[in-house]
Amino acid sequence: MSKAKTEEISVEEKLRALFELQQVDSKIDKIRTVRGELPLEVRDLEDMVAGLETRINNYTEELKNLEESISEKKNVIKDAQALIKKYETQQGKVRNNREYDSITKEIEFQNLEIQLAEKRIKEYKANILAKKAIAEESQAELESRQKDLKIKKKELEEIVAETEKEETALIKKSKNSEAVIEDRLLNAYKRIRANVMNGLGVVTVERDACGGCFNKIPPQRQLDIRTHKKIIVCEHCGRILVDAEILTGKAVAKA
Repeated sequence: MSKAKTEEISVEEKLRALFELQQVDSKIDKIRTVRGELPLEVRDLEDMVAGLETRINNYTEELKNLEESISEKKNVIKDAQALIKKYETQQGKVRNNREYDSITKEIEFQNLEIQLAEKRIKEYKANILAKKAIAEESQAELESRQKDLKIKKKELEEIVAETEKEETALIKKSKNSEAVIEDRLLNAYKRIRANVMNGLGVVTVERDACGGCFNKIPPQRQLDIRTHKKIIVCEHCGRILVDAEILTGKAVAKA
Protein backbone atom coordinates (compact mmCIF):
# COMPACT_ATOMS: atom_id res chain seq x y z
CA MET A 1 0.00 0.00 0.00
CA SER A 2 1.32 3.44 -0.94
CA LYS A 3 2.09 6.12 1.67
CA ALA A 4 -0.63 8.33 0.22
CA LYS A 5 -3.20 5.62 0.70
CA THR A 6 -1.86 4.86 4.16
CA GLU A 7 -2.45 8.44 5.20
CA GLU A 8 -6.10 8.22 4.05
CA ILE A 9 -7.14 5.45 6.46
CA SER A 10 -9.07 6.43 9.58
CA VAL A 11 -7.81 6.40 13.13
CA GLU A 12 -10.10 3.46 13.82
CA GLU A 13 -8.52 1.50 10.98
CA LYS A 14 -5.07 2.40 12.25
CA LEU A 15 -6.00 1.21 15.74
CA ARG A 16 -7.47 -2.00 14.35
CA ALA A 17 -4.33 -2.61 12.28
CA LEU A 18 -2.15 -1.94 15.33
CA PHE A 19 -4.15 -4.33 17.50
CA GLU A 20 -4.08 -7.02 14.81
CA LEU A 21 -0.33 -6.49 14.46
CA GLN A 22 0.07 -6.86 18.22
CA GLN A 23 -1.89 -10.13 18.24
CA VAL A 24 0.23 -11.53 15.42
CA ASP A 25 3.50 -10.36 17.01
CA SER A 26 2.43 -11.89 20.34
CA LYS A 27 1.94 -15.26 18.62
CA ILE A 28 5.42 -14.95 17.09
CA ASP A 29 6.80 -14.06 20.54
CA LYS A 30 5.14 -17.16 21.99
CA ILE A 31 6.71 -19.40 19.34
CA ARG A 32 10.13 -17.93 20.04
CA THR A 33 9.60 -18.30 23.79
CA VAL A 34 9.00 -22.02 23.24
CA ARG A 35 12.53 -22.20 21.85
CA GLY A 36 13.65 -20.67 25.11
CA GLU A 37 17.35 -20.03 25.53
CA LEU A 38 18.37 -22.63 22.94
CA PRO A 39 19.43 -20.16 20.21
CA LEU A 40 21.60 -18.29 22.74
CA GLU A 41 23.02 -21.56 24.08
CA VAL A 42 23.86 -22.67 20.54
CA ARG A 43 25.58 -19.34 19.79
CA ASP A 44 27.52 -19.47 23.06
CA LEU A 45 28.67 -23.03 22.34
CA GLU A 46 29.64 -22.08 18.78
CA ASP A 47 31.73 -19.20 20.14
CA MET A 48 33.29 -21.49 22.73
CA VAL A 49 34.14 -24.15 20.12
CA ALA A 50 35.66 -21.51 17.83
CA GLY A 51 37.71 -20.13 20.73
CA LEU A 52 38.99 -23.58 21.69
CA GLU A 53 39.90 -24.36 18.07
CA THR A 54 41.86 -21.11 17.86
CA ARG A 55 43.61 -21.88 21.14
CA ILE A 56 44.57 -25.38 20.00
CA ASN A 57 45.84 -24.03 16.67
CA ASN A 58 47.96 -21.49 18.56
CA TYR A 59 49.42 -24.21 20.79
CA THR A 60 50.14 -26.36 17.73
CA GLU A 61 52.01 -23.46 16.13
CA GLU A 62 53.93 -22.75 19.36
CA LEU A 63 54.90 -26.43 19.69
CA LYS A 64 56.10 -26.42 16.10
CA ASN A 65 58.24 -23.33 16.77
CA LEU A 66 59.70 -24.92 19.91
CA GLU A 67 60.62 -28.08 18.00
CA GLU A 68 62.30 -25.92 15.35
CA SER A 69 64.19 -24.04 18.09
CA ILE A 70 65.44 -27.35 19.51
CA SER A 71 66.65 -28.37 16.04
CA GLU A 72 68.45 -25.03 15.71
CA LYS A 73 70.18 -25.47 19.07
CA LYS A 74 71.21 -29.01 18.14
CA ASN A 75 72.81 -27.61 15.01
CA VAL A 76 74.60 -25.02 17.17
CA ILE A 77 75.98 -27.86 19.32
CA LYS A 78 77.00 -29.84 16.26
CA ASP A 79 78.80 -26.84 14.75
CA ALA A 80 80.50 -26.05 18.09
CA GLN A 81 81.69 -29.62 18.46
CA ALA A 82 83.11 -29.53 14.95
CA LEU A 83 84.97 -26.28 15.75
CA ILE A 84 86.32 -27.72 19.01
CA LYS A 85 87.66 -30.72 17.11
CA LYS A 86 89.26 -28.38 14.58
CA TYR A 87 90.82 -26.18 17.31
CA GLU A 88 92.15 -29.22 19.19
CA THR A 89 93.91 -30.33 16.01
CA GLN A 90 95.38 -26.84 15.62
CA GLN A 91 96.61 -26.85 19.22
CA GLY A 92 99.10 -29.59 18.33
CA LYS A 93 100.63 -27.40 15.65
CA VAL A 94 101.03 -24.08 17.48
CA ARG A 95 104.42 -22.35 17.49
CA ASN A 96 104.08 -20.34 20.69
CA ASN A 97 102.10 -19.88 23.90
CA ARG A 98 100.14 -16.92 22.54
CA GLU A 99 98.66 -19.02 19.73
CA TYR A 100 97.98 -21.84 22.17
CA ASP A 101 96.12 -19.52 24.57
CA SER A 102 94.11 -18.02 21.72
CA ILE A 103 92.95 -21.43 20.51
CA THR A 104 92.23 -22.53 24.11
CA LYS A 105 89.92 -19.50 24.52
CA GLU A 106 88.12 -20.42 21.30
CA ILE A 107 87.59 -23.96 22.61
CA GLU A 108 86.29 -22.59 25.91
CA PHE A 109 83.93 -20.27 24.06
CA GLN A 110 82.55 -23.13 21.97
CA ASN A 111 82.07 -25.25 25.10
CA LEU A 112 80.10 -22.38 26.62
CA GLU A 113 78.01 -22.22 23.44
CA ILE A 114 77.29 -25.95 23.80
CA GLN A 115 76.30 -25.54 27.48
CA LEU A 116 74.02 -22.61 26.67
CA ALA A 117 72.41 -24.50 23.78
CA GLU A 118 71.86 -27.57 26.00
CA LYS A 119 70.28 -25.34 28.65
CA ARG A 120 67.94 -23.81 26.07
CA ILE A 121 67.02 -27.27 24.76
CA LYS A 122 66.03 -28.34 28.29
CA GLU A 123 63.91 -25.20 28.66
CA TYR A 124 62.24 -25.76 25.30
CA LYS A 125 61.49 -29.40 26.15
CA ALA A 126 59.97 -28.41 29.50
CA ASN A 127 57.88 -25.78 27.71
CA ILE A 128 56.77 -28.39 25.16
CA LEU A 129 55.60 -30.74 27.92
CA ALA A 130 53.62 -27.97 29.60
CA LYS A 131 52.01 -26.78 26.36
CA LYS A 132 51.20 -30.34 25.27
CA ALA A 133 49.39 -30.94 28.57
CA ILE A 134 47.33 -27.75 28.12
CA ALA A 135 46.68 -28.56 24.45
CA GLU A 136 45.44 -32.04 25.41
CA GLU A 137 43.11 -30.55 28.02
CA SER A 138 41.84 -28.04 25.46
CA GLN A 139 41.31 -30.81 22.93
CA ALA A 140 39.30 -32.85 25.45
CA GLU A 141 37.21 -29.78 26.30
CA LEU A 142 36.72 -29.06 22.58
CA GLU A 143 35.42 -32.57 21.93
CA SER A 144 33.05 -32.27 24.89
CA ARG A 145 31.73 -28.89 23.73
CA GLN A 146 31.33 -30.17 20.18
CA LYS A 147 29.12 -32.99 21.50
CA ASP A 148 27.07 -30.49 23.53
CA LEU A 149 26.75 -28.25 20.47
CA LYS A 150 25.58 -31.14 18.31
CA ILE A 151 22.87 -32.04 20.86
CA LYS A 152 21.70 -28.43 21.28
CA LYS A 153 21.64 -27.86 17.52
CA LYS A 154 19.52 -30.96 17.05
CA GLU A 155 17.08 -29.80 19.75
CA LEU A 156 16.85 -26.36 18.14
CA GLU A 157 16.39 -27.79 14.64
CA GLU A 158 13.54 -30.01 15.88
CA ILE A 159 11.76 -27.08 17.54
CA VAL A 160 12.31 -24.82 14.52
CA ALA A 161 10.99 -27.55 12.20
CA GLU A 162 7.82 -27.81 14.29
CA THR A 163 7.13 -24.06 14.29
CA GLU A 164 8.84 -22.74 11.15
CA LYS A 165 5.80 -22.94 8.86
CA GLU A 166 3.53 -21.20 11.37
CA GLU A 167 6.17 -18.56 12.19
CA THR A 168 6.78 -17.80 8.50
CA ALA A 169 3.05 -17.30 7.91
CA LEU A 170 2.77 -15.07 10.98
CA ILE A 171 5.79 -12.98 9.96
CA LYS A 172 4.20 -12.44 6.53
CA LYS A 173 0.95 -11.44 8.21
CA SER A 174 2.87 -9.08 10.52
CA LYS A 175 4.54 -7.39 7.54
CA ASN A 176 1.16 -6.96 5.83
CA SER A 177 -0.24 -5.30 8.94
CA GLU A 178 2.80 -3.02 9.19
CA ALA A 179 2.25 -1.88 5.59
CA VAL A 180 -0.97 -0.03 6.47
CA ILE A 181 0.46 1.73 9.52
CA GLU A 182 2.24 5.05 9.12
CA ASP A 183 5.95 5.02 10.00
CA ARG A 184 5.65 7.35 13.00
CA LEU A 185 2.99 5.17 14.63
CA LEU A 186 4.73 1.92 13.69
CA ASN A 187 8.04 3.14 15.13
CA ALA A 188 6.28 4.17 18.34
CA TYR A 189 4.68 0.71 18.61
CA LYS A 190 8.02 -1.04 18.05
CA ARG A 191 9.75 1.23 20.57
CA ILE A 192 7.13 0.43 23.22
CA ARG A 193 7.40 -3.32 22.52
CA ALA A 194 11.17 -3.17 22.89
CA ASN A 195 10.92 -1.40 26.25
CA VAL A 196 8.42 -3.68 27.99
CA MET A 197 8.99 -7.18 29.36
CA ASN A 198 6.00 -8.91 27.73
CA GLY A 199 6.32 -7.24 24.31
CA LEU A 200 2.85 -5.70 24.49
CA GLY A 201 2.80 -2.32 22.77
CA VAL A 202 -0.98 -2.30 22.25
CA VAL A 203 -3.33 -3.44 25.04
CA THR A 204 -7.05 -3.42 25.71
CA VAL A 205 -8.81 -1.81 28.64
CA GLU A 206 -9.62 -4.52 31.18
CA ARG A 207 -11.81 -3.85 34.22
CA ASP A 208 -11.38 -0.11 33.79
CA ALA A 209 -7.58 -0.50 33.81
CA CYS A 210 -4.67 -0.63 31.36
CA GLY A 211 -4.14 -4.22 30.21
CA GLY A 212 -0.39 -3.67 30.40
CA CYS A 213 0.36 -2.00 33.73
CA PHE A 214 -3.12 -2.44 35.33
CA ASN A 215 -3.38 1.19 36.44
CA LYS A 216 -6.90 2.60 36.51
CA ILE A 217 -8.09 4.67 33.54
CA PRO A 218 -10.47 7.62 34.14
CA PRO A 219 -14.04 7.15 32.75
CA GLN A 220 -13.73 10.05 30.27
CA ARG A 221 -10.49 8.60 28.90
CA GLN A 222 -12.17 5.20 28.54
CA LEU A 223 -14.93 6.83 26.53
CA ASP A 224 -12.35 8.47 24.27
CA ILE A 225 -10.74 5.05 23.74
CA ARG A 226 -14.08 3.44 22.82
CA THR A 227 -14.85 6.09 20.19
CA HIS A 228 -11.74 5.14 18.16
CA LYS A 229 -11.25 8.76 17.13
CA LYS A 230 -7.67 9.27 18.29
CA ILE A 231 -4.56 7.38 19.40
CA ILE A 232 -4.51 7.25 23.19
CA VAL A 233 -1.63 5.94 25.28
CA CYS A 234 -1.53 4.93 28.92
CA GLU A 235 -0.22 7.83 30.96
CA HIS A 236 1.56 5.36 33.28
CA CYS A 237 3.30 2.88 30.95
CA GLY A 238 3.03 4.52 27.52
CA ARG A 239 1.26 1.56 25.85
CA ILE A 240 -1.28 2.27 23.12
CA LEU A 241 -4.80 1.66 24.46
CA VAL A 242 -7.71 0.13 22.53
CA ASP A 243 -11.05 -1.30 23.61
CA ALA A 244 -11.94 -4.96 23.27
CA GLU A 245 -14.52 -4.17 20.54
CA ILE A 246 -11.96 -2.66 18.14
CA LEU A 247 -11.83 -5.74 15.90
CA THR A 248 -15.60 -5.85 15.52
CA GLY A 249 -15.63 -2.33 14.12
CA LYS A 250 -18.03 -1.10 16.76
CA ALA A 251 -17.37 2.37 18.11
CA VAL A 252 -19.19 4.32 20.78
CA ALA A 253 -20.41 7.71 19.67
CA LYS A 254 -18.85 10.44 21.80
CA ALA A 255 -21.37 12.40 23.75
